[in-house]
Amino acid sequence: MESAPSLETVLNALQALYRNPDIAGKEKASVWLGEMQRSVFAWQIADQLLQINQDVESCYFAAQTMKIKIQYAFHELPATAHMSLRDSLLNHAAKVGPATPPVIVTQLCLALADLALQMATWKHATTEIIQKFGTNSQHLFFLLEVLTVLPEEISSRSLRLGANRRNEVTEEMMQAAPLVLNLLTSCLTQYPDPGQQPTSEIQFRPHVRIYRCLSSWFNIGAIPQEHIVNSPLLTAPFQALCNPKCSSEVHEAATDCICSALYISENLAKYRLLAQALFQGVQTLPDAYHVSVAEEDIDKSLNYCRIFTEMAESFLDSITTTPGQDFGDFRTIELVLTCIGHHQYEVAEITFNFWYRLSEILFNKNEEAKNILFKPYIERLMVALCRHCQVDPDHEGLLDESDDFFDFRLRVSELIKDIVFLIGSSSCFAQMFQHLQAQSSSTTWDSSEAALYIMAAVAKNLLPDEGEIVPQVLQAVLNLPQDAHVAVRYTSTFLVGELSEWINLHPNYLEPVLQFLLSGLQNVQLSTIAAKSLQNVCSQCKEKMTEHFPGLLHIIQSMETFNLSHEAAVGLLMGTSVILAKMPHEKITEGFRQLCAVQITPLSKLIESGPNNEIKKGNTSDPIIWIDRLAVIFRHSSPIIVNGQQHPCQPVIQELWPVLSNACAKYQSDIRIIERCCRCIRFAVRCLGKHSSGLLHPLVTQMVNLYQNHQHSCYLYLGSILVDEYGREAGCISGLLDMLQAFCGPTFKILEEANGLRNHPDTVDDLFRLCTRFTQRAPLPFLQHTMMKPILCCAIAACSLDHRDANASVMKFLSELIRIAHQDDDGADAETKRTIVMSLISEHGQALTQSILNATVFCLPSYMVTDVAEVVQELMVVDRPVFCKWLEVALKTMPTESHGGAVNATHKQLTDFHKACTSAEDLPMVSRALKDFCRLFR
Repeated sequence: MESAPSLETVLNALQALYRNPDIAGKEKASVWLGEMQRSVFAWQIADQLLQINQDVESCYFAAQTMKIKIQYAFHELPATAHMSLRDSLLNHAAKVGPATPPVIVTQLCLALADLALQMATWKHATTEIIQKFGTNSQHLFFLLEVLTVLPEEISSRSLRLGANRRNEVTEEMMQAAPLVLNLLTSCLTQYPDPGQQPTSEIQFRPHVRIYRCLSSWFNIGAIPQEHIVNSPLLTAPFQALCNPKCSSEVHEAATDCICSALYISENLAKYRLLAQALFQGVQTLPDAYHVSVAEEDIDKSLNYCRIFTEMAESFLDSITTTPGQDFGDFRTIELVLTCIGHHQYEVAEITFNFWYRLSEILFNKNEEAKNILFKPYIERLMVALCRHCQVDPDHEGLLDESDDFFDFRLRVSELIKDIVFLIGSSSCFAQMFQHLQAQSSSTTWDSSEAALYIMAAVAKNLLPDEGEIVPQVLQAVLNLPQDAHVAVRYTSTFLVGELSEWINLHPNYLEPVLQFLLSGLQNVQLSTIAAKSLQNVCSQCKEKMTEHFPGLLHIIQSMETFNLSHEAAVGLLMGTSVILAKMPHEKITEGFRQLCAVQITPLSKLIESGPNNEIKKGNTSDPIIWIDRLAVIFRHSSPIIVNGQQHPCQPVIQELWPVLSNACAKYQSDIRIIERCCRCIRFAVRCLGKHSSGLLHPLVTQMVNLYQNHQHSCYLYLGSILVDEYGREAGCISGLLDMLQAFCGPTFKILEEANGLRNHPDTVDDLFRLCTRFTQRAPLPFLQHTMMKPILCCAIAACSLDHRDANASVMKFLSELIRIAHQDDDGADAETKRTIVMSLISEHGQALTQSILNATVFCLPSYMVTDVAEVVQELMVVDRPVFCKWLEVALKTMPTESHGGAVNATHKQLTDFHKACTSAEDLPMVSRALKDFCRLFR
């Protein structure tokens, strides 16, 4: 937008957006208004719209625009305009009253809060806002809202305040906290009973706003505990939660407030008084929880559970360090277990994170005496989880995988696997078996199925010599009547698969188990789980299953008659291929040929069909079905080759190559299919290893030709596999380097486009995987190649790419490249390699250091910094004094002050970082120094 639009034009666009029934007109107006919002003229337009206050829509748009501009484009305003913007926003806020729509108030509050946080020259903003608006009850709605969002926005990623500014505003808020608490106490006195409010006050929802505001200030730790422990502000939310007439909104806000206070009280050294007050307050809530259960008020039950669980997590260190004493009081765990007993699984699920954390701490402590103390609680937890896993007894068929209850059961299984060590897998298995036996006379299918489901969760961890309970369970499962509920048969089949390790050590059960699973394959509802369990048995009992290969081959040849999912079919093929690899070499070739024939025949028919044949995803008309099945056969049919033997799979794969080549040619424009083709070929190459040399020339030729037309990055990845296999073969290196050069032309062309790196992260990822393989397998020819410098420059440019996999590949390449300069290598070419790499580092080291620093500070999330730190570490190993100079130069380019006038980094902080980074002796120290430095800028 080159010039400022008139106010009338903007209002007409808003009219078209909100009032015009024409869809095309609405879309056109929306696009234009979005463009206007991004322009520098939006500041003045938004201010004018708020001044004229024409209607709700224009005011909301103006307030939203002001918020967006301050959040994302504050740098557009010169520093001289900051004060006038503040005054303008305060003037607009002064016009807010009880009748102002809440959406407009919220946007204005966010705009004002974001300005206060970024505008470092506005000192004591919180105090000034309270003094300006705190004397007029008409402004109370606005004031509470702005005091709520102000602490929340401190951690806003879009503002990127930096550690110094965050500390500064938090300190200011701590100084203003008594004023805020006085205001909230005054409001609490003015509106004492949330259960009996006038209609106008209900709309205002004073108690909701008070608790939300208090919660927000708790979250940033800005409330000194001595100001709150004896305040009515801390007792009020507990009183509200004990009041059976408390509205749902107040109940939820009070819960959030207490949970926020409990969260910060985890720091007992700082908040011990607060923690004691909260512990006492929570002890008043169990009766109210039971009332909510009796009244079937699920929302309130969920709120109480959140509080009990938050307290348990906050005091977890005490619970595990001094169990039963002080804040380790076991009453806290009793409260959590009370919630586990709720009839709705959603309540129980809230507690899961506590149990995860408890198990992790106890596992790391590994103190048997303490584990014994917690064992009774875990046993009660197991029984409760078993009950929660019970399917509705009236349910017919199997659970739908998209159902929330299905997901809940999966989470139960994961939780049990994490925590079962406290009671032992065998003990848990026995506990569930006893649970079944105790109800044997009146056992319902749903309770039996739930117990079997819990057993399946721990079955893989059973000791192989367990010979008392497993045989009884397995015998009962294998003899299930055909008319048993399908869910019981499904879970039993799943349990059999999970017992595969035990079955391998008790081979007398193998034959009946196979018969049981074969029967399941013939049932439409059980076929998929039967195939998965059969895969497990095949994988674990592979040596003992070789004699059953003909039967499995027959099953696979008849697979389309079963109602198997694609995943189950692939799993069955995997298990069968694992068995094939254990057979004598003279039998492998024909078995491999027969396995592949089942997949290659329909694939060939699809390739030979006309160009207009319709492909339906997941259907047998989809080539991916057959390509994936071939891939899994190639991947897992890997026999041991010794003494120069011919690979038994080699002749078959050579026979299949024309089909795979034709698939690549036919579907060359379809990235979905081509990716699977390359994956399939990759496993074929991996299967044969050096025996695949006959495929190398035609494969590389075809890849290079296809890549010129369609820059699918999977070709680059497949190229890296070839370099990995053949990069050390002298006769292959020249051809592989020619392949690299042919790839680089089209690759650099798309990466050099506007936003090319960001738009093609997969290409970046696979390109540098390929280059890393060259540094590992054929370093000297690669370093001497003409593409070396362009590739290094591309890597330096790609340092700022915030795609996790792509950036990791770039950093891995740079680390491997730099490592050549100092790695121990006594080969004839070692000195030449070191000389070339040192020359590259000398020429590009400053640019690389600058790029790495900018990427770390401004572009990459903190979890990606470790990969960057590895490059820094390698640079320092090569030449620490020179890197010190490079880093010093790079630091001088860092903006030490934000646009709002806040100090990003002081000279001392820059110096401290330089010292911490350059004196670091290991990777964790470098990583920590970089992460600490990042926080100064975001």
